[in-house]
Amino acid sequence: MRIAVTGSIATDHLMSFPGRFADQLLPDQLEQVSLSFLVDELDIRRGGIAANICFGMGSLGKESVLVGAVGDDFADYRSWLERHGVDTASVHVSELRHTARFLCTTDQDQNQIASFYAGAMSEARSIELRPVADRIGGLDLVVISPNDPEAMIRHTEECRTRGIPFAADPSQQLARMDGTDVRKLIDGAAYLFTNEYEKALCEEKTGWSGEEILDRVGIRVTTLGAKGVAIDRKGEKGLHVPGTPVPKVVDPTGVGDAFRAGFLTAIAWGLPLERAAQVGNNIAAHVLEAAGPQEYRLGRQEFLDRLTEVYGEEAAAEVAPHLSCPNP
Repeated sequence: MRIAVTGSIATDHLMSFPGRFADQLLPDQLEQVSLSFLVDELDIRRGGIAANICFGMGSLGKESVLVGAVGDDFADYRSWLERHGVDTASVHVSELRHTARFLCTTDQDQNQIASFYAGAMSEARSIELRPVADRIGGLDLVVISPNDPEAMIRHTEECRTRGIPFAADPSQQLARMDGTDVRKLIDGAAYLFTNEYEKALCEEKTGWSGEEILDRVGIRVTTLGAKGVAIDRKGEKGLHVPGTPVPKVVDPTGVGDAFRAGFLTAIAWGLPLERAAQVGNNIAAHVLEAAGPQEYRLGRQEFLDRLTEVYGEEAAAEVAPHLSCPNP
C-alpha cells in the first residue's frame, strides 16, 4: 500500500529562561518593550506533523512518501528521515525561504514567549500530487495533514479529481479555516482524523451533524486522549479501543501524529480497524514517554510485549508477522 503524507515539516527551537518574564516587564513601559533573555538551554527538535507521521511509520518498518515544502537548510533533517525509512524525494525545496521554525522560550513559571515562522511551508500550495504518483507507480492513500491551508485544499481537490483515496487530518488548521473550506477538506474522505474537541469543531464549522459527516466520510477516527480512540462508520456500531497506559508522561508533543502513524501502518498491513487503533495507541504511548515527537525508539520485542500486556496475545500475534522495527 503506497501512502503519501502531505503536511508541515519544521524544527522546534525550545529555550529555558531561569527567571520570570513578569519580573522583566515594567507596567508603565509596555508600549516600548525591548528585552533580551539570556537562556540556559537550547533544545532543537525535529518536527512538523507530516514528518512526524512518516517517521512513526518508518519506525514500524513501513516506508511512506513525505510531501511538503522546506528550505535549503533541510539537508541534515532529510538525512535523518531517510535513515528512518522515509521517502523524501517528493519534498519541495524553496529557493527563497527557510524551513518552518517554531521558536519558544519558557520561564520558571512555565510562561512562554514564542514565534512561528512558516517560511517555505507557504510554497506547499505549488506541489502537485500527479508527479508523486507517477514516480512511485501510483498512490493508494494520501494523508492531508495540517499545512499551508491552500495546499491542503489543493491536495484534497486533486485527490477527488484523480480518484485517489485520502485521509483528512485538519486538526490545528480547523481554527483558522471557515466552514466552506472545512467542508472541502473532509467531504469524501476515506478517513477523518480528529480529537474530541476537533470533532465538535468540525460539526460546528461545517454545519453538519455527526450523522451527516458519517454520510460523507468512510471511517471517522476520534482520539480520546488517555481514554483511547473511537471509530465510527455509517450504519455500523461504533468501536471503542482503550488507550495504552503510560506510567509517566514526559512530553505530549506529537502523540496524535504517532497514533496516525501506527493506525495507517496497520491499515497498510491489512489489519482490521481494532488492531490498527491498538497499534496506534501503542506507538503513541512511546511518544508520551520521550521528550520530543521523534526522540523515541521502537524495539520490536518491547513493542510486542507491551501490545500483549494491554491488548492480549491474539493482538500481538496478528501484528508480529508484519512488524519490522529497525531496532531489535
